[in-house]
Amino acid sequence: MAKQNVAEQFVDILARAGVRRLYGVVGDSLNPVVDAVRRNPALDWIHVRHEETAAFAAGAEAQITGRLAACAGSCGPGNLHLINGLYDAHRSMAPVLALASHIPSSEIGLGYFQETHPDQLFRECSHYSELISSPKQMPRLLHTAIQNAVGRSGVSVVSLPGDIADRPAPGKAVETALVTARPTVRPGDAEIDALVAMIDAADKVTLFCGSGTAGAHAEVMEFAGKIKSPVGHALRGKEWIQYDNPYDVGMSGLLGYGAAYEATHECDLLILLGTDFPYNAFLPDDVRIAQVDVRPEHLGRRSRLDLAVWGDVRETLRCLIPRVRAKENRRFLDRMLKKHADALEGVVKAYTRKVEKHVPVHPEYVAAVLDELADEDAVFTVDTGMCNVWAARYLTPNGRRRVIGSFSHGSMANALPMAIGAQFTDRRRQVVSMSGDGGFAMLMGDFLTLVQYDLPVKVVLFNNSSLGMVELEMLVAGLPSYGTTNRNPDFAAVARACGAHGVRVEKPKQLAGALRDAFRHKGPALVDVVTDPNALSIPPKISAEMVTGFALSASKIVLDGGVGRMLQMARSNLRNVPRP
Repeated sequence: MAKQNVAEQFVDILARAGVRRLYGVVGDSLNPVVDAVRRNPALDWIHVRHEETAAFAAGAEAQITGRLAACAGSCGPGNLHLINGLYDAHRSMAPVLALASHIPSSEIGLGYFQETHPDQLFRECSHYSELISSPKQMPRLLHTAIQNAVGRSGVSVVSLPGDIADRPAPGKAVETALVTARPTVRPGDAEIDALVAMIDAADKVTLFCGSGTAGAHAEVMEFAGKIKSPVGHALRGKEWIQYDNPYDVGMSGLLGYGAAYEATHECDLLILLGTDFPYNAFLPDDVRIAQVDVRPEHLGRRSRLDLAVWGDVRETLRCLIPRVRAKENRRFLDRMLKKHADALEGVVKAYTRKVEKHVPVHPEYVAAVLDELADEDAVFTVDTGMCNVWAARYLTPNGRRRVIGSFSHGSMANALPMAIGAQFTDRRRQVVSMSGDGGFAMLMGDFLTLVQYDLPVKVVLFNNSSLGMVELEMLVAGLPSYGTTNRNPDFAAVARACGAHGVRVEKPKQLAGALRDAFRHKGPALVDVVTDPNALSIPPKISAEMVTGFALSASKIVLDGGVGRMLQMARSNLRNVPRP
């Protein structure tokens, strides 16, 4: 039996760690690794058209499966293209291993063709970034990279010169046990005691939940019911906490709606559960605050804390529920539920008034119909910008659907690449890319990847021929919109030219039929919906200091508009409010 080379050993270890695909673009320094993948039945090489897509796809796969995913780029410019998607994966806490192949080892530091220093370049967007400069470093260095990515929930980068990859591996790899899942973390007794005392002493408690509540829905509901607490959420907490929630008061933040802002500001004690919510202007500074998070570096970095609790949300709540005293007074909870329903009632009319006759089509209407027609276990990938608004307000979570976007990094062009990674995990599951025309055009080349692999992704294109969120930011800042207009082709015709199903929708009455046809189509499909570029409602009082990018310094609600089926849920929850 021929002796393994370093590339073959590298690929074997990835397969043992549970990696099933390596997303990337081939190139000379990568050739030994790509050839090793070709000969290894446990892995597939997924050829994308841009390395940024490879990193986004790997990040999405890791978020859907919870397992390690991987991507690769050739030396210099090739692996540099990975960096934006890796930033997103890292900030989304997705376990991703990136292979950055490198120039010949003897030429490093000598200004060689395509030379960069990837082991340095990727340090800011990874937990671990190191160079393999000798075959003797394998497999320990790769094991360490995998442990960092999985154990710390983020990115690891291994830089590997092509000539090193082609050399003989130093004997059979020692089959060290690999970390493939994270442990649960229980807080210390002192922190649990202190939090119980704070909760028992408070008359009005509000829970504000983020993505760290994944897997803890039942515990959050039981806890909220016992202490009569309103439950608000950040955008990344929506899919985990909003459904089947009789205590729901909506979302806070730039895209917020309902009574979440009031609930967090009018309580005696605010408990932040698994959220690294970045907009500290929305958080109160005059109430007691406790924060629970499994990542200790998140504790207290957004707001002043009275108590920091290091632990998993689910484990922490399991400790708290039997110990806190049940509260009998639900006046605060009921008042917030009513405020929430009233707030939604006031804005829902924005998209229902003559919506079925409005041309160009209201984007709110598109999102509402999409939410109604999509599968109950669909995966939605969402472009940054106005698509975030429509997803936040119209997609109805149910515990089975997933909503993935660049919610922490805020990159354009993420939806289509993420849909590729999501669809590869399960070809039978419906995957919908909610793409803006600006984001879609940026990485449009990878629509060809859908066609090449016959991935049945459905791209729903919100085509307002503008960079809508940027235009909003300019308007809020008192600036005339400039450089935000896109001159677009007929994207449906482009899709058909690529060999996919494509249809263009210009009138509301065409929408439902077009979506149904796309969903029934067995392969990739694109629905190009011409939407109203003026679908930007701004409150009457807003100052130029309020928006810098996505950061807000004042105002509890920036965008006004419909909220889909959330009003129905809010009104349903009100039925549980005792009448005097």
